[in-house]
Amino acid sequence: MDKLDIAVVPGDGVGSEVMAEGLKVLRTVARIHGGLEFRLREFPWGCEHYLKTGRMMDENGLDALADHDAILLGAVGAPGVVPDHVSLWGLLLPIRKTFDQYVNLRPIKLLQGVPGRLVGKGPEDIDFVVVRENTEGEYSGVGGRVHIGTPYEVAVQSNIFTRTGTERIMRYAFDLARARNKSKSVVSVTKSNACNYSMVFWDEVFREVARDYPDVETHQVHVDAASMYLITKPEWFDVIVATNLFGDILTDEGAAIQGSIGLAAGANLNPERRYPSMFEPIHGSAPDIAGRGIANPIAMIWSVSMMLDFLGHPELGKLVMQAIECTLSDCKAPRPTDLGGTASTSQVGDAVCERLLALK
Repeated sequence: MDKLDIAVVPGDGVGSEVMAEGLKVLRTVARIHGGLEFRLREFPWGCEHYLKTGRMMDENGLDALADHDAILLGAVGAPGVVPDHVSLWGLLLPIRKTFDQYVNLRPIKLLQGVPGRLVGKGPEDIDFVVVRENTEGEYSGVGGRVHIGTPYEVAVQSNIFTRTGTERIMRYAFDLARARNKSKSVVSVTKSNACNYSMVFWDEVFREVARDYPDVETHQVHVDAASMYLITKPEWFDVIVATNLFGDILTDEGAAIQGSIGLAAGANLNPERRYPSMFEPIHGSAPDIAGRGIANPIAMIWSVSMMLDFLGHPELGKLVMQAIECTLSDCKAPRPTDLGGTASTSQVGDAVCERLLALK
């Protein structure tokens, strides 16, 4: 029996709603694979916990998470917790940084059965992966404010780029391009014409790393141009490697062209597996629809698929993706509201589980 310990953090807003469906799928996978057991431990952390205790997670929270094989996260953030950075810096970012989850992996793929938002572009055109640096760069948290509240107030936010951090994320992207075996290309997204220190450094390291991968085609593109190309020629992309900020923004744009942010899955990886990796949908807590039971759970379920891949069960991860696409392609199956349907969150999760059992 392969026993995997999974930490479950439903979090805020729709996080608990979509998490329920992700766990439903995980339990169905365990039924299909009789030799696999998921031992789930839930942590009630998030903004509600913060309002009660003044902390987004328990003081020893990171130690508690460290004992697990992986972490499933629902969403973080609520309108009642301000300023806005409190929720992010109190839960999500400490997990990413402490566990050295330096790869943020976000697949952008137009699934079968989902109407594309780009005219003339189908599933064969929209299929790439964004590799986002996840622990430094623009989200390093270095800076400060002085003379607060006076006319002379100053705010400084510094970006930190290390050679170690920059090179390792690029090597991950190149290795992924080789493994995907699509066009074997890596596009580096930068803004070196304006950011003459950090981005010029990024460009230089990218060219150095590229020399070790002569079989992989490379391109260096400014972020404004990359944003345009995502819309005008998404088929050009295979693997994108980008800084923390640029990767964050581009993947939300990518979610739009793949049909809905409710389809956007994500993984925060420590590739060396010294620490647990974390898997989450990228849609956030969506307070405008929280509690209505209509949130699309596909991104959460897709994140579960990514977790299965990473934990050494790619055949099960592939099976979950097949179940997702079969559900979305079936005109008679329950359809999420953000894709023009009327199904509840739970109904969509049930439909994916039924497909899983039919495909096994």
